[in-house]
Amino acid sequence: MAWDEEELERLRARYADDPGGRMHDPHFAAVASRIFSRGARPAPFVGVPTFLAAPFRAIDPAAPDFSGLDVAISGVPFDLAASNRPGARFGPRAVRTIERVGPYNHVLRSAPLHEMAVADVGDVPFSSRYGIATAHAEIEAWAAAIVGQGVRPLSVGGDHSISYPILRAVGAGRPVGLVHIDAHSDTGGPFDGLRENHGAPFRNAVLAGVLDPTRTVQIGLRGASEYLYEFATDAGMTCIHAEEIDALGLPGVIARARAVVGDGPVYVSFDIDALDPAFAPGTGTPEVGGLTTREAQAFLRGLAGIDVVGGDLVEVAPQYDATTNTAHAGAQILFEILSLMAVGSPRGERHPPQRSE
Repeated sequence: MAWDEEELERLRARYADDPGGRMHDPHFAAVASRIFSRGARPAPFVGVPTFLAAPFRAIDPAAPDFSGLDVAISGVPFDLAASNRPGARFGPRAVRTIERVGPYNHVLRSAPLHEMAVADVGDVPFSSRYGIATAHAEIEAWAAAIVGQGVRPLSVGGDHSISYPILRAVGAGRPVGLVHIDAHSDTGGPFDGLRENHGAPFRNAVLAGVLDPTRTVQIGLRGASEYLYEFATDAGMTCIHAEEIDALGLPGVIARARAVVGDGPVYVSFDIDALDPAFAPGTGTPEVGGLTTREAQAFLRGLAGIDVVGGDLVEVAPQYDATTNTAHAGAQILFEILSLMAVGSPRGERHPPQRSE
């Protein structure tokens, strides 16, 4: 294409009087019509922060009503089961404050908040901040209420032990598959006498009959704890260590993960320590040699089309995060999982709830 006065006049005729939000590509026009349907987009730094700027929906714990939603995003501010540095209880609040994530996923060509009915439904209501067993029971009850109303739970922790009670709810009707991105396998046994620690949720879920180990793939494993995790391979899980990723290549890792989980229901769990500490220092058990943020995004986007019935992002501990990079990475990963939910299931015509400022 030659740049000349005629081409300049063509561009002026098409774009000079654009009021904002007018797109000519049919796909972009459809996306813009959703995003700008209520006028100009609000500034990302105004209002009460919610996960991914999703509408907020207040929930009565005595009679939780998630009806009308496709996805309920919950905070799970709990870290009593952490084995090393505490602080992931502050993860949900840190992730909520992140701006400039979404609304459009240009690789998956999806604007999930505008294609599904999604709401930030607040935090799991805990009756005590001191009891692990009680907290896990309350997490399971909250997730069961979401699942029981035909809604998919997307949770932000909190330490990784929260995945076990959530899986007990998601897998109650049938065992689900799992895509697990983490530095650690989290299939260990009791630690200091506690079975429900954050290094054991997926062993517990298999033994509870809610997780199918033969449809489970774990990506990014590394560190000095391999000897604790023989349960994973003995149960039939597929384990891809961080040092294998370069040899396999991301397309190879994606292909293996898709083959393992197949067409059945899948839960996606992302521990932020899957990322190298250069990208995510704010976590309780950092391990060098991890994924880059770009690799993590590419892997998740490569799973487009799988049947994601729930997911979580865990182990963001902001007090070790001087630059907020960890929370920012966590918010982006949360958006990627939400995008998978949008492209992997039929999109209804339901209008998303209005955001309360």
